[in-house]
Amino acid sequence: MRSIVASDVVAASKFNRFHLLVFLWCFYAIGFDGYDIAMYGVGLPWMMEEWNISSVQAGAVGSYSLFGMLVGALVLAPVADKLGRKNVIVLCMFLFSVFTLGAGLASNITWFTVMRFIASIGMGGLMPNAISLMTEYSPKKNRAFIVAIMYVGYALGGIMASLIGMYIVPHTDWRMLYYIGIIPLITLPFFMKQFPESITYYLARKQVGKVVGILNKVHPSGNYKETDDYKLKEAEEGAKGSPVKKLFTDKRAFSTVSIWIAVFCTLMMAYGLNTWLPKMMQDTGFSITSSLSFNLVLCVGQILGSIVGGYLAEKIGHRKVLVSLFFLGAITFVALSMTSNVIALYFLIAIGGACTVGAMNLGNPYITEYYPRAIRATGIGYAQASGRIGSILAPTLIAMLMATGMNPNVLFATFAVPSLIAALGYILIQEKYGSFDKLAEEDNEGIESKEEVTIVP
Repeated sequence: MRSIVASDVVAASKFNRFHLLVFLWCFYAIGFDGYDIAMYGVGLPWMMEEWNISSVQAGAVGSYSLFGMLVGALVLAPVADKLGRKNVIVLCMFLFSVFTLGAGLASNITWFTVMRFIASIGMGGLMPNAISLMTEYSPKKNRAFIVAIMYVGYALGGIMASLIGMYIVPHTDWRMLYYIGIIPLITLPFFMKQFPESITYYLARKQVGKVVGILNKVHPSGNYKETDDYKLKEAEEGAKGSPVKKLFTDKRAFSTVSIWIAVFCTLMMAYGLNTWLPKMMQDTGFSITSSLSFNLVLCVGQILGSIVGGYLAEKIGHRKVLVSLFFLGAITFVALSMTSNVIALYFLIAIGGACTVGAMNLGNPYITEYYPRAIRATGIGYAQASGRIGSILAPTLIAMLMATGMNPNVLFATFAVPSLIAALGYILIQEKYGSFDKLAEEDNEGIESKEEVTIVP
């Protein structure tokens, strides 16, 4: 009887049509996460004018919505490790679609906030599960780059929101941004049919047939059978106990706190920029359309940061790239406060996108792999939850600073502080206690994992 470590088979596999299918669906789902984050900031100037709300009120609404993401990450990530990550993603897409449409139909700011809050619960639970599944199903050799490219969808979602704000909203209504949110609901039946569940989930429930079906798609020449030994006892034991408690066992507590601090600061910067950048640039003298072009450039920077950073992470390691990006970000934000040259502003804002959301995109797979496979959705979910606290605080804090009459250019310099703290957080992570997947290495006797043996014919 062959002894098969399913996760090692995936780690040693080569990218094929099955991986592409998982990638495209995760790309699609993450795209709407990016769209959701950007559309509030894009539509905000028109919304403030129509409902006659102040900057502080608008910041508070943004924070209430982001609190929904915190709830989603805290509640739905551990649920996914127990009930299935695919099942939770389906629920999240449903919540986002239905209640984003509801926000667009709202007649006042109160109902808008309620609809946004519920929709945001869905988005808060979606991201950690999409990250976890994409990490699980990516070949180890190209994992950093694949997950980074997946996050291009996040930036493209932001670009789509910006383009709609620039070219469609002026001729229609800001609610058009929210009507588009119904698209995931329409495509949900196709997602449910095509998207796979986590292998870890199937193994823990002894659903060997489904594991075999996935492995034969991942590694078609493996000829895997239900009679092989898939170490079900180990998988079942790994699924027992509280996923949250396990984040602090086996000497992971210090690193878990360091991760939470780093993600807190990262999302504080990302959401602060996404929410207020158009308004900040408008306050410096740019028109609404021109100010939205800066949001577009920010998203382009996010894409470049994800792609280039993912490539470099495979060459020199995730942590070195992350720390470098955050130090570069601190320098960039200080430079933004010292210039009014339009070309320089575009260039620096693009770099700012690379060093915030671009860095976040690289940090997510790194954090996911740090934890054992059975609790990865919880690991990245609770890291994201800590980040959501930062994202909740950012819109209101920036609104309060703007209300004091602070020059928007000077306001950019405040982003340097969380950027430096995020760098320190990643420096303090104790990698030796992490559960990073090991790439199986081929020798004369088959494919030998550095941790366990997987025999592949």
